[in-house]
Amino acid sequence: MRDILTITLNPAVDMSTTTDRVSAGPKLRCDAPRTDPGGGGINVSRAVLTLGGHSRALVALGGPRGETLLSLLHDEGIAVLPFAAPGDTRLSLAVTDRTTKEQYRFVLPGPAWGKKRLNGLLQLAARTTPADGYVVLSGSQPPGAIDHFPALLAEALTPRNAHLIADISGPALQTLCDGTGPPVAALRMDRDESERIAGQPLPTVADSAAFAQSLLRRGVADLVVAGRGADGSVLAMTGDSFHAAPPPVPVVSKIGAGDSFVGAFTLALARGLSPQEALRHGTAAASAAVMTEATELCRRADADRLLGQCALHRLPDGSG
Repeated sequence: MRDILTITLNPAVDMSTTTDRVSAGPKLRCDAPRTDPGGGGINVSRAVLTLGGHSRALVALGGPRGETLLSLLHDEGIAVLPFAAPGDTRLSLAVTDRTTKEQYRFVLPGPAWGKKRLNGLLQLAARTTPADGYVVLSGSQPPGAIDHFPALLAEALTPRNAHLIADISGPALQTLCDGTGPPVAALRMDRDESERIAGQPLPTVADSAAFAQSLLRRGVADLVVAGRGADGSVLAMTGDSFHAAPPPVPVVSKIGAGDSFVGAFTLALARGLSPQEALRHGTAAASAAVMTEATELCRRADADRLLGQCALHRLPDGSG
């Protein structure tokens, strides 16, 4: 199995709680909060561990909340490579309305970064990246991070022959999809992100496949995964497109579904499985994640059970 390194520039201490009803005005009396380590790359490492794999997590940490986050990661058995952030680690809050079952998510910004600190992280990543391994850049970028940071990271990892998997958003995703930098090994985005980059709705599986193939032709990535929510995910690779459809499951919380997908997808690739099988593993893990409460990720037993129920279809003509 190849080694896995995850990178989280903008981690968070995730708090989640429940109240009878969310409404403006009165004080909302909440249940005792649950606290979890949060941030894209961190959650990918947590999912990898849950699914029986191992990874190292390069995490930017700062201030008292950074110490809290480091303690939470150690408690979960995550191997952490800490990097000094320029300020206190951010906080995020999820509140579930007990009456409507709706969930409200409040995400605070992280500390602002400068060019010198970004260069320092690039140097650390280049030193610690496993040769011929997988590196996952996941989550939002902090304020001050340059939009072409993923391209700089891909260049820094070239001497290690590492495979960069990007699950990013916002201007950094748009810049990557412009195709002006070196391609990443794999790019994953959810449905909202896909439609924003495409500039139009993608109502069908065929539409998602065609969009993903267009990014391949643009030289953005070697593999492109376009999520479709409850309709599963589409994988585009040179000459082929596949769709993995999940079984119907009870939805408790959608938090962590994307990170669970990336963790299972990366772990499958690291174990030598084909990209289409990795797509199926990711789909099963994402389905398992929505069955858990609050910020809990997938459970291994659920992911293993659902794997056999995830139908994989090769799309006609390799493009839908």
